[in-house]
Amino acid sequence: MFPIALTIQGTGSYLPENKRLSTEIDRRLGWGDGQVQARFSLESRAVATPDETSSMMATEAARRAMDMADCGPEDLDLILGACGVMEQPIPSTAVLVQDRLGLGQSGIPAFDINATCLGFLQALDVAGLWVAARRARRVLIFSADIASVGLNWSHPESAAIFGDGAGAVVVGAGEGEGAVLSHGFATYAEGKEACVLAAGGTRVNPVRGSDEGDNCFQMDGAQAYRLAARYLPDFVTDLLKRAGLERDELDAVLPHQASAQALRLMTRALHLPQSKVVDIFSNHGNQVAASIPTVLDYAVRNGRLQRGDKALLIGTSAGISIGGTVVQF
Repeated sequence: MFPIALTIQGTGSYLPENKRLSTEIDRRLGWGDGQVQARFSLESRAVATPDETSSMMATEAARRAMDMADCGPEDLDLILGACGVMEQPIPSTAVLVQDRLGLGQSGIPAFDINATCLGFLQALDVAGLWVAARRARRVLIFSADIASVGLNWSHPESAAIFGDGAGAVVVGAGEGEGAVLSHGFATYAEGKEACVLAAGGTRVNPVRGSDEGDNCFQMDGAQAYRLAARYLPDFVTDLLKRAGLERDELDAVLPHQASAQALRLMTRALHLPQSKVVDIFSNHGNQVAASIPTVLDYAVRNGRLQRGDKALLIGTSAGISIGGTVVQF
């Protein structure tokens, strides 16, 4: 079914103005100044205020993507939310964004797709299928996450590095060079305990009672990386083969910004040239599902990805899952 003629017409992102410096995180953890930066290569990350909800940030990112795409909300045929953690269970965050865009009486389909940190790539795949089936001409995809509300400060590995923010794209029927050359997704549930947020569903909730720790994100980074490292090289090899590309034909690699260490190890394991890997971790942290669309917007606005360029969007997520999409921008 590939390639699918699909043009990324516009990108956008939103970063809360409130920045938490690494030295502030040092003090919160009871560490000496410079320890967070030395250990995690993190200088700062953004923290949303109570007014900066997931749907608010997503809407701002969406408006910036629509500006680049030279379209308005009324031109959309589908809205896909792809947050790692929704603003609320019901209704979906996509519904809240539709309302904020002034489309509350439009009837435009709006729903969420959740694949944690890889939700954006899965939503991009769904958008491509809708466009290929001529069910939509122009689709808005957004990811927005507020990781700061669920951090376990007794676990520095995760508490120090997660940041808030949102990213969005407008995609449409390929006009010119835009295309999705290949897409892949694989899940290995043997790693289901590596990344967990237990509360928020029907099993762990206030009615049935919960431990305080259930409301915080728990991560075993070492286990997550070991599983990903086992499967990632063959996954990327197959992904590029189906795209008809060699590694040296990629113009940019846009990875999920999981951690500075994960980015370094991934670059080496996949034999990717460092110069092509776009790394914004030091000033963004791990923004969960918003990570990939944010680094995409950064690459576009800073000239790292230009029309006709071929890029690999790649990452891992809770599950453990591996996902990747090769696009021609």
